Amino acid sequence: MRALLLAAGYGTRLRPLTDNIPKCLVPIRGRPLLDYWLELLFAGGIEAVLVNTHYLAEKVAEFVGTSRWSPRVTLTHEEKLLGTGGTVLRNRAFFDDKAFLVAHADNLTRFDARALITRHAKRPAGVVITMMTFTSDAPQTCGIVVEDAHGIVRELHEKAPNPPGNLANGAVYIFEPEIIEFIESLGKPVADLSTEVLPQYLGRICTYFNANYHRDIGSPEGLHKAELEFPYS
Repeated sequence: MRALLLAAGYGTRLRPLTDNIPKCLVPIRGRPLLDYWLELLFAGGIEAVLVNTHYLAEKVAEFVGTSRWSPRVTLTHEEKLLGTGGTVLRNRAFFDDKAFLVAHADNLTRFDARALITRHAKRPAGVVITMMTFTSDAPQTCGIVVEDAHGIVRELHEKAPNPPGNLANGAVYIFEPEIIEFIESLGKPVADLSTEVLPQYLGRICTYFNANYHRDIGSPEGLHKAELEFPYS
């Protein structure tokens, strides 16, 4: 399986730290966030990784070029941001018409990628997306998931002021190739997975719960908590 790491964001909430460092390279315990991601994915059986760039792209390219993972990482630059769905659509050839993993690389996480892939392989009939979930301590800032007894997503509540729980979308997915066809049917180059794609697949998304560690480090508070909590280096 191949993976796309979405890493093109500005990291505006982390300024001034991100004035000179792209969010995906923000260090946690002295190690760039992107390095944690690459190690996790390759250790979990991912064959190759595509990383999209935009803001401070040259610094991402420099990091990847000197990384131990360099031979297995491809960069795709966006002069104008395409949105999460638009990036998937533009790079459809990379996925070779097979199931693929997509992750937001502005989260610090630890999970078993092989177990996620296995969950998708054993998904119930009719399911075309597997979504990683986690328990959030700030559910108003997340996409909150309501699932049934079989782990099928029935409701999504995106950053609701009074969310119906704290089971959150971890922004790590495995998609079947038909999702690309749906994005294409929207008829535009810029599209968003969370607001334009996922709501159309309620009842066809199963979950994989991350009981290990997951945190959005896109705010100073989140980054500080990660520095204190994260049990790996």
